[in-house]
Amino acid sequence: MEDELRCPTCKQLYANPVLLPCFHALCLGCALDIQTPYSPGSGLPVTVNGSERASSSAGHNGMHGNGGGSAGGGGATASGSNPGGPGTRHSSHSSAASTASSNTGSESVTSDQDQSDKVSIFSEADSGVVCCSNTSRPVSYAGTGLMPGVGNVVAPPGAAYCLTCPLCRKLVFFDDGGVRNLPTYRAMEAIVDRFCAREALRCQMCETDPKVASLICEQCEIRYCDACRELCHPARGPLAKHTLVKPRGAAQQRESVCGEHEETLSQYCLSCKAPACGLCIGEQRHQAHDVQSINVTCKAQKTELSHNLQQLSEKARSTTEFIQRLKGMSDKVTESCMEFERLVHAQCEALIQAIHDRREYLLEAIRMDKDTKIRILKDQQSNCTGKLQQTTGLIQFCIEALKETDSAAFLQVGSMLINRVTNTDMTWHQEVTNAAPRVSPIVDLTLDDAALARAIDNLNFIQMKAVKDGDERCPAAPMTPTILPSDCSAENNSVTVAWQPPNHSVVEGYVLELDDGSGGEFREVYCGKETICTVDGLHFNSMYNARVKAFNSAGEGEYSELIGLQTAEVAWFTFDPVLSGGAGSGLIFSKNNATVSVEGWEHRVALGSVGFSRGVHYWEFTIDNYTADTDPAFGVARIDVARNKMLGKDEKSFAMYIDRQRSWFQHNSVHERRVEGGITTGSTVGVLLDLERHTLSFLVNEMPQGSVAFRDLYGVFYPAVSINRGVTLTMHTAMDAPKMDYF
Repeated sequence: MEDELRCPTCKQLYANPVLLPCFHALCLGCALDIQTPYSPGSGLPVTVNGSERASSSAGHNGMHGNGGGSAGGGGATASGSNPGGPGTRHSSHSSAASTASSNTGSESVTSDQDQSDKVSIFSEADSGVVCCSNTSRPVSYAGTGLMPGVGNVVAPPGAAYCLTCPLCRKLVFFDDGGVRNLPTYRAMEAIVDRFCAREALRCQMCETDPKVASLICEQCEIRYCDACRELCHPARGPLAKHTLVKPRGAAQQRESVCGEHEETLSQYCLSCKAPACGLCIGEQRHQAHDVQSINVTCKAQKTELSHNLQQLSEKARSTTEFIQRLKGMSDKVTESCMEFERLVHAQCEALIQAIHDRREYLLEAIRMDKDTKIRILKDQQSNCTGKLQQTTGLIQFCIEALKETDSAAFLQVGSMLINRVTNTDMTWHQEVTNAAPRVSPIVDLTLDDAALARAIDNLNFIQMKAVKDGDERCPAAPMTPTILPSDCSAENNSVTVAWQPPNHSVVEGYVLELDDGSGGEFREVYCGKETICTVDGLHFNSMYNARVKAFNSAGEGEYSELIGLQTAEVAWFTFDPVLSGGAGSGLIFSKNNATVSVEGWEHRVALGSVGFSRGVHYWEFTIDNYTADTDPAFGVARIDVARNKMLGKDEKSFAMYIDRQRSWFQHNSVHERRVEGGITTGSTVGVLLDLERHTLSFLVNEMPQGSVAFRDLYGVFYPAVSINRGVTLTMHTAMDAPKMDYF
């Protein structure tokens, strides 16, 4: 409650509070500080950070240069010349206002009846500008103008002072009486007195058992008892200029009386919304007004206020309970985080221990491998040493035998020694000379830690589903993946989409969706665990929108933001050896699969690497070699065309076959419309597939070969040729379609 009892200007407890027409309060001294003299033609004041300034340069000097007026224009006159700053001015004004309020006569602020007649009521438009005067009625209402930036506000006649409420910025005009026309805020004054009495103000300088304070220094803002004042705040030297006042005591019971008739205020005028005495009711100004006993009106308003307070108290109680719940949740958060820290620490320690255990296992494997290699080397060394000793013994024995002088004795063992030496020499060459170490001294192993390092880098938290205490915790639905535009691309009629897994989520897979290239509905094109996908077989010259979402056992996450990928306007492609039948087809591809030939006499079909379903596409073939009397066929085919027949022999292909003199169009073994003009080595054959008009046309040496060959082509078609021995073709793609003058 203490905040309600503090003045918005000086931030101290209210001293002689007065009530503004906007029902905000000010200390009388503060009101005197911030009121501003007003003269017609001068700018209106604007309150900025507690100080007044003029809203126009024309009125600035007039407002702040003049200090006249007993009400303290510009905040200087009420206290005289005071360079001490706002705090000092307020102290002087508070003291002066306190003295003034204790006096009787015209200088004091009189009864509620008299003061309420001096305050204007709000206009229905709540203009922000109200007026006060020393007459019984408001002078006039000004136009709208909220502070700051009042605008073109017209002051009422006779306005001498104005004041801006520091809280709501509404402007109030006064006559010559200034803010002293404002009524005393008696309820606030009584509440402040009761509050100060409850505070039991005691001396702040007593070391033990503080006594009741008898004085308070307005400059030091310290309370003293009589003994401590003499000891700590003597009235001499610089302290002699300090103002000592009595602390605020308990509220005095006062009875409100009419300032005009000195009668008790016993009635309340409902029309004027002001209390009045019996004599006031009989006067002309209250005739035909609704009047009620002031006690009845007070009781009714207290009842209404009590009812509203009860409702507000219910809300305050529920808010208090909510705050307590938040505090409990804060404790729970702290406890949960501490437990989670302990768990994470234990898990990390377990991982570290697992790494230590694995390290010991790997080191032991290295030691075992070392021991095995050393044992093998020692065994090989031992074998070689034994062989060497055996051979050395044989050599020494043979040398001694050669020293034998008895020929018969030597011949007795000579053949045997020759055979032994020969056999030993042969086995030595096999076992020793060509022998190599059975093991390598180099450890040809390496530690594969890349996957583990990636796993450690990706070690993170996962979002769990919120559950009640005691329930089993399980992962929540995954968050939204993030598409990586820098890794996405479009080439020909294929698009590649890459995305980043969502953070803190358990992901079991992803679903990639594309629209139809024309802003239509999305369809699923991929479902799996990879984070990059290439989609082939799309339409050329189309803008595809892609989106991706993650899923797990708990459900599906939200879709990512869309990314648009534009397929190529003109197709670039080559022959596809796989679609053409693979290695057993007999076709020979070269020049990056742009050139094709065949060795056999049977026709073989070669298909292009892309299929078309819409758009206009054109490609050409150059006849690199044409030496045999054969008929190569050019055209389009479906993916399941017969690959061991001439193109156009089945219902899956549409072709033009041509020789040195003429050509025919062929489909499903039906050939028709012979056109004169053939090909030789160096000729070109163009194929124009217009799937906007669903037609197929041909050109030979850049000239149309007849009219449109085939119509009503719907579906997916692949570029195709069929050739046999003696023909070599090179295909050229990514070409602009020629303009044809027939349809």
